[in-house]
Amino acid sequence: MKKSVLLAAALFAGSSAPAFAHLDPAEHGSLMAGLSHPLFGADHILAMIAVGLWAAQIGGRALWSVPAAFVATMVLGFVLARAGAPLPFVEPAILASVVALGLVVAVAVRLDATTAAAVVSVFALFHGHAHGGELGMAGTWSFAAGFVISTVLLHIAGIGLGMELARLADRGVVTRVVGGITAIAGMVLIFG
Repeated sequence: MKKSVLLAAALFAGSSAPAFAHLDPAEHGSLMAGLSHPLFGADHILAMIAVGLWAAQIGGRALWSVPAAFVATMVLGFVLARAGAPLPFVEPAILASVVALGLVVAVAVRLDATTAAAVVSVFALFHGHAHGGELGMAGTWSFAAGFVISTVLLHIAGIGLGMELARLADRGVVTRVVGGITAIAGMVLIFG
């Protein structure tokens, strides 16, 4: 009985995979395309979770202000791209954000919440611009709502992970290792 349930679950999961495929934003400027977009790019996932990890490391007001600054500035970058404002080095800046955010977590950089928010905002501008630049003429605001929701959820996941790792009696070593792995993954994305 258990084997048949597991087999049915595996078949069901396998048959539903195309529903979670990365939708081309140029063709499908929809809420689902926006939701899926950040979830199918390692650069987006690593950077968004690193923002949450760093906010958890800093603690206090940074728990909400650092991710909120990222999201707000990401939306600004999106609007600038949709308005046709050029921004140089978008893709290299996004890849650099993975390395840099991984490094600030790895070395446990302790900045005040305002300065940390400013740091992540620089990277967020490029992430948002990339989202706006990839979108065709369809569903601008539904797409934006989708990627904002996904970004917020990834930040929350990073904060939750950071807070859980902080509970370990390792003085933040595991969180710092995760940051180091994030930075290395960013280097692999750059040179891989």
